[in-house]
Amino acid sequence: MKIVAVTSCPNGIAHTYMAQEKLEQAAQKLGVTIKVETQGGVGAENVLTAKDIKEADGVIIAADRQVDLSRFDEKRLINVNVREGIHHPETLIQRIIDQDASIYHSKDVSKETRTEEAQKSGIQMVYQHLMNGVSFMVPFIVVGGLLIAIALTLGGEPTEQGLKIADGTFWKSIEDIGALSFSFMVPILAGYIAYSIADKPGLVPGMIGGAIAADGSFYGSEAGAGFLGGIVAGFIAGYVAKWIKNVKVPKAMAPIMPIIIIPILASLVVGLIFIFIIGGPISSIFVALTAWLKGMQGANIVILALIIGAMIAFDMGGPVNKVAFLFGAALIAEGNYAVMGMVAVAVCTPPIGLGIATMIQKRKFNVSEQEMGKASFTMGLFGITEGAIPFAAQDPLRIIPANMIGAMVAAVIAALSGVGDRVAHGGPIVAILGGIDQVLWFFVAVIVGSLVTTATVLLFKKTAPTAVIQGIGGQKLATDEMEETGQTHSETVSSQVERKTDYVFHLETIELIEKPMNRDEAINHLLHQLETHRYIRDFNTVKSAILKREAESTTAIGMNVAIPHAKSDAVTEPVVAVLQNKIGVNWESLDGTAPQIIFLIAVPTKSNDTHLKLLQRLSRQLMDDATRENLITADSKDDIYDILKEI
Repeated sequence: MKIVAVTSCPNGIAHTYMAQEKLEQAAQKLGVTIKVETQGGVGAENVLTAKDIKEADGVIIAADRQVDLSRFDEKRLINVNVREGIHHPETLIQRIIDQDASIYHSKDVSKETRTEEAQKSGIQMVYQHLMNGVSFMVPFIVVGGLLIAIALTLGGEPTEQGLKIADGTFWKSIEDIGALSFSFMVPILAGYIAYSIADKPGLVPGMIGGAIAADGSFYGSEAGAGFLGGIVAGFIAGYVAKWIKNVKVPKAMAPIMPIIIIPILASLVVGLIFIFIIGGPISSIFVALTAWLKGMQGANIVILALIIGAMIAFDMGGPVNKVAFLFGAALIAEGNYAVMGMVAVAVCTPPIGLGIATMIQKRKFNVSEQEMGKASFTMGLFGITEGAIPFAAQDPLRIIPANMIGAMVAAVIAALSGVGDRVAHGGPIVAILGGIDQVLWFFVAVIVGSLVTTATVLLFKKTAPTAVIQGIGGQKLATDEMEETGQTHSETVSSQVERKTDYVFHLETIELIEKPMNRDEAINHLLHQLETHRYIRDFNTVKSAILKREAESTTAIGMNVAIPHAKSDAVTEPVVAVLQNKIGVNWESLDGTAPQIIFLIAVPTKSNDTHLKLLQRLSRQLMDDATRENLITADSKDDIYDILKEI
């Protein structure tokens, strides 16, 4: 099975490559060959060739930006947003394997509507078009903001109105270039929204509409309609151009439609609509909004900061985050840097805070999370909120509120201290490059917000009962957590059952034995350990259930592995016990090999399919030769525990 994929996110920084990595990991786990083309901020990488596409059994598009689908004609295709590629990669690949996807027909509109692209909701499509415009707009704001910030820092002179650059100087030229970059913001936004909707025929009318929206003189307004007008112009131009594209014309006219007819007609329509109907009203709304923001003081600005901080941290690069980001970035061109200042501190506090949490209390996090923490901290320094996503995906009910609280605190400090950001980006990197007003308070806001995130994460993890993986050294971990929460072992189990957690299991015993054993001796040994630790109430009842399952077919699955398992009312909670015997246990197996690593899974009768999920997870991981060999050859319980903790 061969699959090709394309990943792309609005900014082309984090989500694009996270989706690539997750798809590649899932493909390896499912035994599928995959090649993923990334359309990131640096352009297309690992580009799919015609040969790659021809040999592929299916195509996965995980993107929030427009992707040209014409090259995937007649291929089984799934078209979803980039977050699906991050959170559900195995599901997407399995759909291709199961042929649960439609065949894409680029030249047949009626058939094309059967693909996921046509099945996306209206809100999803609007968001995709908007983010396409934002992704192309942001670099212009970044360049403009940094050039102006550098010019003011190095060539500005203090006046009563703040830093000013004298006319005719070298630094005035730098400032003018930055201002020119800003002037492209609205036309680029509108143009690429229209491009996302109607492809190339929408680009020119979108940019013309955006330019008219930005220049209020067309409709008798002293101020333009700003980014709100640009968004409206982009959607009008895009859908008008798309409608004209679908009009059937004589074959002789077809070649000139996309380069002459459609751009001219769509430009006229969007231009005249703006000049005579909606330009003035939208301009009035934008002027009122800007004035309201500039006039915010005291409690009002605190409320705004709380809203901005919460939105930024809520979905960490998702739609809600992008709305707040776009709001702040667009106001930079209006001379309002305060909102972007709130955004700048809020975007980096979740990943930095989580990174610190994994460093100062490692026992709260497994090895994989500790490694993610290092990456998260680094991404936070560069203003990439997406570094917090892996933690939120695993534990959303605790991590997301903690992220929001820290970001809200940081945003409030930034608002009250006058932090401003002249660049459409956040994080300490922007301060180092000179794009931040009130740099000292910026760092105070980032540090305090990050530490609040850290404290809140650790507090939530400490006070909320969690399903823990125990093993050698793990018993002390569980005891510490119960002491911190004031709970007994039975209370912890009770709270876990009430939460109906799928994977409430304890890896309580790991045994290393090097002496000849048969099947029953190995099972007896493991069950005695579980009885000693009170995970089973009646030895004989559980053993009977284990042997009954063995009578159906051996659980020695081959490759020196056995996984005996059973359900019984005599089991207090789902539990796994492990035995390593390098000599090999005398046990009838599917391939004739003697089991050297044995996992005994025992679950209560009411545990639904918990043991099946455990079996599935173990079986998949044990198919990996390296993982299996490491378990069989491990020299200590600690080594086995570390491997199993990863699984």
